[in-house]
Amino acid sequence: MNIALILSGGTGLRLGADIPKQYIEVGGRPIISYCIETLSCHDKIDGIQIVADPAWQEPVKNWLQTADLCKKFCGFSRPGENRQLSIFHGLQDIKTYAGDSGYVFIHDAARPLLSPVQVTACLDAVQGHDGLMPVLPMKDTVYLSRDGQKVDALLKRSQVYAGQAPEVFCIGRYYEANRKLLPNRILTINGSTEPAVLDHMDIAMIPGDEGNFKITTKADLERFRRIIMV
Repeated sequence: MNIALILSGGTGLRLGADIPKQYIEVGGRPIISYCIETLSCHDKIDGIQIVADPAWQEPVKNWLQTADLCKKFCGFSRPGENRQLSIFHGLQDIKTYAGDSGYVFIHDAARPLLSPVQVTACLDAVQGHDGLMPVLPMKDTVYLSRDGQKVDALLKRSQVYAGQAPEVFCIGRYYEANRKLLPNRILTINGSTEPAVLDHMDIAMIPGDEGNFKITTKADLERFRRIIMV
């Protein structure tokens, strides 16, 4: 089974809005509904698990009635203290019905422009690997600074990549990689693939999609509005 885990537990404080950014309406519908619809309609996605604060679960249920066109919603998971603990909670719930041998497809609710082509590319390329991450090449010259005040080294731009969602992992192997980081180290994890790398999982890379950006700032929100309104 391929289960999509949508992360929607964030508060979106950097945007400065009254509600979490993923629930802001753009084009007459909440931002989260865009990726739900894409994943629900994709024939390689078997189920959808959503991490959401209990206070927002009822509104999300209402939006699912129109966004989850193929009725693939499996349940809610509780948010954790950070993004990675939220993922672990989602994995715990997914394991109860999907087992260890399938794949979890991790995506942010605040990335509404996920394309069916990217979903297919991720799920095709992960076969034979423990996991997969789309990446974007670095366009600027990249330097290393250990103290944030002076340059220590010039990094080879051709060897440095920016990781991007969605990320796909073998459910059982990835669950164990995260479990080993409990209870405290998991709270220091910054990227979904970090636990996999720490546990020496085989993680493949494919080209990312610059259009699949995450709405983090007001400028991002306005960019998305312009795209939707065209």
